[in-house]
Amino acid sequence: MLLNEIPPAVVMFIGAIMLVLARGRVRWLVGLAVPLLALAQSWVVITQGVNSSLMFMGMELSPVHVHPASPAFATIFCLMAGIGTLFALNQQRKAELPAAFVYAGGALGVTFAGDLLSMLVFWEVMLVSSAVIVWCGGTRASYGAGVRYFGLHALAGVAMLTGVVMIAAARTSTGAADPLAFVPFADMASGWSEASFANAGRWLILLSLLVCAAAPPFSAWVSDAYPEASVWGSVFLSAFTTKAAVFALIVAFAGFELLIWLGLFMAFYGIVYAMLENDIRRVLAYSIVNQVGFMLVGIGIGTELAIDGATAHAFAHIIYKAALMMAAGSVIYVTSRHKLSELGGLYRSMPVTLVCCVIAALAISAFPLTSGFTTKTMVDDAVAHQAHALALSGKPQSTLILVWLGLEIASAGVFLHAGIKFPWFVFFAKDSGLRPKDPPWNMQVGMVVLAALCILLGVFPGVLYGILPYEAAALEYAPIVFDYSHVMKMLGLLLFSGLAFFMLLPMLERKRTITLDIDWTWRRFLPRFWREIATPLGESALRVRDAAVTLLLKPLGESRSHSPVLRYVAGWSISAPVLLVGLMLLGYLGWMLLRGFGALPITE
Repeated sequence: MLLNEIPPAVVMFIGAIMLVLARGRVRWLVGLAVPLLALAQSWVVITQGVNSSLMFMGMELSPVHVHPASPAFATIFCLMAGIGTLFALNQQRKAELPAAFVYAGGALGVTFAGDLLSMLVFWEVMLVSSAVIVWCGGTRASYGAGVRYFGLHALAGVAMLTGVVMIAAARTSTGAADPLAFVPFADMASGWSEASFANAGRWLILLSLLVCAAAPPFSAWVSDAYPEASVWGSVFLSAFTTKAAVFALIVAFAGFELLIWLGLFMAFYGIVYAMLENDIRRVLAYSIVNQVGFMLVGIGIGTELAIDGATAHAFAHIIYKAALMMAAGSVIYVTSRHKLSELGGLYRSMPVTLVCCVIAALAISAFPLTSGFTTKTMVDDAVAHQAHALALSGKPQSTLILVWLGLEIASAGVFLHAGIKFPWFVFFAKDSGLRPKDPPWNMQVGMVVLAALCILLGVFPGVLYGILPYEAAALEYAPIVFDYSHVMKMLGLLLFSGLAFFMLLPMLERKRTITLDIDWTWRRFLPRFWREIATPLGESALRVRDAAVTLLLKPLGESRSHSPVLRYVAGWSISAPVLLVGLMLLGYLGWMLLRGFGALPITE
């Protein structure tokens, strides 16, 4: 393999090993230099159009391949790894930064994966490393959240693996030259609901990606795990998993209409729960769900402008969400408090954190001259343009008009929970009496850099538009992004939502609560079910078994302690892994039987 064919992810993996070995200022140098080297390697691959291949167990893999969306996602992943490391330089945990580098490397690997197997491997690397970051929170709550996070994403990984195997088998049966190619899935407009082997694989991969994109009802892992990580770990976590899922959906599922409606639901779902939440990082976690919803709408529309909008919005979202996470982490770092009801009045002593937080809050709200305005409006306008195109062709456009209207309302809702609620209750509102200083210099610099990027991309959007998947469509859109109607429409929405917030302020009084959604299942229901139903039933079953064995042995006159029958029956147990493997083998046997009788189609 030539030097320019080395996956950029490998650079991050080597950097993780160096971080483990380095000490003192050398560790700082490694932490800041490696993401820049990974960025440079990414652009070597991009500019030279590298498409490497290697043989593995008779299969041709392509660990380095440039997709249209790779330049934007690779750039922001490397930048976020570097800026996040700068923010985290003063943390003392030995495992956290190396795990973060492996995590970022996994995201880079997904970005350049040219085959489904490579994509799956890098995805599992992300799973393990991100779970380690959650566990590095160092508390009992972070341990439990990490276990739940790992379990859910492991199930998603199993679904993805099964889907990859099914698609590869279906493509092989049709004589496809490259059965593992990570390319847009065919027949998106028709035949998607057919009961075929390939379609089942597509649905499994889509399901696993939606779990990782935090789509309801699988979104609770974001608000469960991210707030339990350390103040540095939550910054890294906010950047990679959901955006890597967005990238994969862009590559494989662009134009799939279901994503439009799912994304619109996510946009409102995140707003509602963020407005109810009291924990500052849980507010931002639900905001991730909301913002990814806008991206899914763009992916579902599938036009060039819509895909550019989804990509640009993912790029901008990583920046301003990381800045908000840094601001929240800084507040927690200096006050040891994380509830909105415990904070307030911090503007008096934390001016740098306040300014960076306000800029990021304006960016997520799509305020003119910030990055959110120049990216989110692309998705909104893509919906409007598609509705107009349908009208010109004589096709129904009412559904897309409703989608456009929903996105406009959701944009106002974003300003309510992230643009106003978060900075208002943390820095203003009722004075908590706390007078902490801004965090250490490196944490301040990290926030300032991200806030500056929010403004840079808002004033000079062409810097980002030039690396989007469909550069021509984005550059054609650039002259109208600051159109008078665009600016006034957004200002009107923001002013209206701001007025509504302060009019309803008495109803938004902070309460010392935690808001549960689907995570009620494993936070409340399952523990109570295990304690009050499953455990008593299990104990009763053991008593019944012992009584039955005693009754059987009594006529034989055998001792309970020496009876081989009793020892055999008492050993009746099965572990969860053995049960899972057995069920998988049973399913495979059933599939082989159906295939043998010709009852199961396997064509692509």
